[in-house]
Amino acid sequence: MVTGSPSLPRAAESLTPLEERLRALAGAVPDPELPVISLEELGVLRDLRVTAPGRVEVDLTPTYTGCPAVEAMSADIERVLHAEGVADVEVRTVLSPPWTTDAISAEGRRKLAEHGVAPPRPTGPDGPVPVRLAIRCPHCGSTDTTLLSRFSSTACKALRRCEACREPFDHFKELH
Repeated sequence: MVTGSPSLPRAAESLTPLEERLRALAGAVPDPELPVISLEELGVLRDLRVTAPGRVEVDLTPTYTGCPAVEAMSADIERVLHAEGVADVEVRTVLSPPWTTDAISAEGRRKLAEHGVAPPRPTGPDGPVPVRLAIRCPHCGSTDTTLLSRFSSTACKALRRCEACREPFDHFKELH
């Protein structure tokens, strides 16, 4: 795994048909910590390039520096692409520009909520709204929730409890 230089995703129309197919396969890999969403839905798959016949480079941005899941993500991408016949796969960890929760797709947010994880609050075009907005319970929809712990099963989630239905739930913390 190599820490790469800044990389922004290329526009879909600049991908070759082979790159589109391989990116779809790599993007469909489930997140190892939140397997209900894919790496594409999480927004951590930055780019995929075919650099030579049988050689592919993949840029991956972890949700935060030092994320322990990046090794599992890389191995899973390599496994999927090897199974597709790509002999040489290099997964590069790219830290700039950093990942933010704004990169989570609408489908990813829907799947998180559907599986009991409160998705991060979206931001506007000028960044986060400076007002404390309530966290909605993914079970009953109440905004009467209490923070139990700033960290949950992973560092990117907090543990909360709904005061209406009394159910605990994870909240995917906003990172902008």
